[in-house]
Amino acid sequence: MTLTAGGGFSDRAQSHTTHVVDQLGLAIVAGEYPERAMIPLDPDLEEMFGVSRTVIREAKKTLIAKGMLASKAKVGTRVQPSSEWNMFDPDVLRWHSEQKTPGRFVADLNEIRLIIEPSAAALVAERAGPAEHARLEASCEALAQAGSRTAFAMADLEFHKLILQLSDNRFLQSLGDLVQAALYSQLIAEAEEAREPGDLARSVEKHRAIVDAIRAGVPERARACMEKVVMDAPAGGVRRAG
Repeated sequence: MTLTAGGGFSDRAQSHTTHVVDQLGLAIVAGEYPERAMIPLDPDLEEMFGVSRTVIREAKKTLIAKGMLASKAKVGTRVQPSSEWNMFDPDVLRWHSEQKTPGRFVADLNEIRLIIEPSAAALVAERAGPAEHARLEASCEALAQAGSRTAFAMADLEFHKLILQLSDNRFLQSLGDLVQAALYSQLIAEAEEAREPGDLARSVEKHRAIVDAIRAGVPERARACMEKVVMDAPAGGVRRAG
């Protein structure tokens, strides 16, 4: 077990309940409690974390609301199938992104990116004006000037967030905020996988192609350029049939 015993606060935790939710959520995502398995009884969890039964019950309620647990009287609390989990919940996204071997999560994330980001780029090509073009140029320049792989990943994240913001679609803008933590972890992995000195430079050029298409006002070219960026992501790619 990798659960942190005791009632201490993690950096993110603002309460004992939040700490328990965080630790149990991470353990479930990591497979320490497999799908459909029972989690420990309340008295055992109380002892494990050094907290009251009220804290444990509130933590379980939170995880039930996220679709990760189901509780039944006189039976206990069981881990739900992952298909029931709310993957747009910020905590669930973060717990997945913090796994050392995220596996399918990265492929699923790339699939949703492939559905959303090319369309967002096409919208920006239709709607953006000189001020928006300047912001995109500056974002590309930040990519080019990044002094480390971590800085490159952060600049890459800001570029993709900016595309969603400039789409002028509130749903896309909100979605960008939701996937921020997960996408950052993926982009860190991509930057680390860029072994050759020219890999990051080629990535910059692919992003410049998106900006050029947007500035030219050609939505379908912007869409195609963004598709190429997402499809070429080295950290998992997109799942293929067969």
